[in-house]
Amino acid sequence: MSEIALELNSVWKKFVKGERYDSLRDLIPAIFKNTFSNNRTSELSGMEFWALTDISFQVRRGEALGIIGPNGSGKSTTLKILSGILRPTTGKITVNGRLSALIEVGAGFHQDLTGRENIFLNGSILGMKKDEIKRRMDEIIEFSGISEFIDTPVKRFSSGMYARLGFSIAAHVDPEILLVDEVLSVGDMWFQEKCLEKMLSFKNKDIAIIFVSHNLESVNVLCSKTALIKKGVLRKIGDTAETIREYICSNQEDTVDTLTENSISNVKLLNMKNELVSICYPEQKCRLTFKIKCDKPFKECQMGFLIHRLSDGLSICDYNLSLNSIKTTDNNGDTADGAIDFDINLLRGSYSVSLHLYHYPSATFLTRVKNIAYFSVEERVSWHGVTHISPLIHSIG
Repeated sequence: MSEIALELNSVWKKFVKGERYDSLRDLIPAIFKNTFSNNRTSELSGMEFWALTDISFQVRRGEALGIIGPNGSGKSTTLKILSGILRPTTGKITVNGRLSALIEVGAGFHQDLTGRENIFLNGSILGMKKDEIKRRMDEIIEFSGISEFIDTPVKRFSSGMYARLGFSIAAHVDPEILLVDEVLSVGDMWFQEKCLEKMLSFKNKDIAIIFVSHNLESVNVLCSKTALIKKGVLRKIGDTAETIREYICSNQEDTVDTLTENSISNVKLLNMKNELVSICYPEQKCRLTFKIKCDKPFKECQMGFLIHRLSDGLSICDYNLSLNSIKTTDNNGDTADGAIDFDINLLRGSYSVSLHLYHYPSATFLTRVKNIAYFSVEERVSWHGVTHISPLIHSIG
């Protein structure tokens, strides 16, 4: 058996903006047009656009490949092509093994059937035999954690319950290849951890995994290799930490409109050696440098300093810092260079920094810049949590 479980070779996919069919009369000509026209060329016409452009990569058995990128970049389209839901415009896909996919919440479920009945339906779609489904039924229900609702029609399920049952079925198909999209984000934190542990166990069984997620922390834990897709183009594929670093850095806004009366610009995240950083470690000291322009006296203003965790939007801190210690550099107005020094007392995860200028006499926000800087924290000591408190265990007496 080939060591390569999945391979994409120069895959392109085009779509048409606003394409929709309101009747069978519209659909039938469109089918004939797509079938007999030269739509598999590299040229675009009318409202067509490339959703994927020359995507190539391999996934070996026992390897987990993460796929990251902003919304609309082509991540889900890639998974749908791999799973056979979509056909590529050009290019070749090779799948060596039994494939199981969890791409959309509720996909493969019938709304009027119960959870138990949908296990038979969805399991059959994924290639399981009836006797095999019966044999695995109790395991599937137990893993999903929704046993008391299993004989309820799924139209009464929440999106989280859909995700629980869908992943549980996909994970018990005994796949050789598992495709998982962002659908797990609708589940609760405890079930997400349970799914992550299950996928980690798959790697030890030589099961290939492709994991699409905006949760960079989960990607970092599960995947040794990650692909970055932006605007349909494979920008980078390689070591997960390096790919996440490039993704974070590529999203940093290096400048904000400096022509306005109030602005925050030239924001950079540095270590204490004044080197640019995007990967940090607990107890590390960092410095955020910036340039501000303000039409109010500095003594009447505050700088808002906010950090959020990217995986769930949790607010880590929200400070209003006085500008009294900031010296102006422009005699014709309040313009200055400044810095905020802070400690990275955080556990592993990815974080964003936002800033604002606030004039407290008038209770007015003068300017705001959201997600002006990004960074990830790497550590392998904690399991859950936010804050690094340096616990030390020792004997007494």
